[in-house]
Amino acid sequence: MNKKALGKKIRDFREFRQVSMEDLALKANLDKNQLEKIEEKGVIPSLGHLIKISRALGVRIGTFLDDQDHVGPVIVKAGEEQSSLSFSTKNDSNREHLNFFSLAQDKTGRHMEPFIVDIEPNLESDYKLSSHEGEEFIYVLEGSIEINYGKDVFQIEKGDTIYLDSIVAHNVHAAKNQPAKILAVVYTPI
Repeated sequence: MNKKALGKKIRDFREFRQVSMEDLALKANLDKNQLEKIEEKGVIPSLGHLIKISRALGVRIGTFLDDQDHVGPVIVKAGEEQSSLSFSTKNDSNREHLNFFSLAQDKTGRHMEPFIVDIEPNLESDYKLSSHEGEEFIYVLEGSIEINYGKDVFQIEKGDTIYLDSIVAHNVHAAKNQPAKILAVVYTPI
């Protein structure tokens, strides 16, 4: 990130939040001239000052350090989801039966990851469970899915939802040997 980019992000967020430079300087306990130099001349603030600015604007500090330049809401039109990910596990087996389409990869400073996930039938019945910090919300758009969650197994049909703690070992897969489509929102604490 170049020097001017950081100042521009701060200015963009300040303007997006409709906060004047004077008000931000007051809330962040900075001199207005100092804030002006950061925003307009690319002067890099100390970490302490950057933390004060981020708190005053109500965003996490990483918002200013992320590579994303977009400020404000992100809209993804139907059919424009970006195929993005296939997550791996500790095991060598692949998970190509889950095709993730990100719905917010351009959103800076996000705390949730929303995906449309196409789930192909998997002939294996030995499902590898995985766990991670956070929570997941799943809404079944098409077909039905089965979720191994700890020692339990849940059948979730079209229109059904499930909200689960991701720290419990789990696996999501197509049920009835038919493809399925879900909306999944994953939250991972910082």
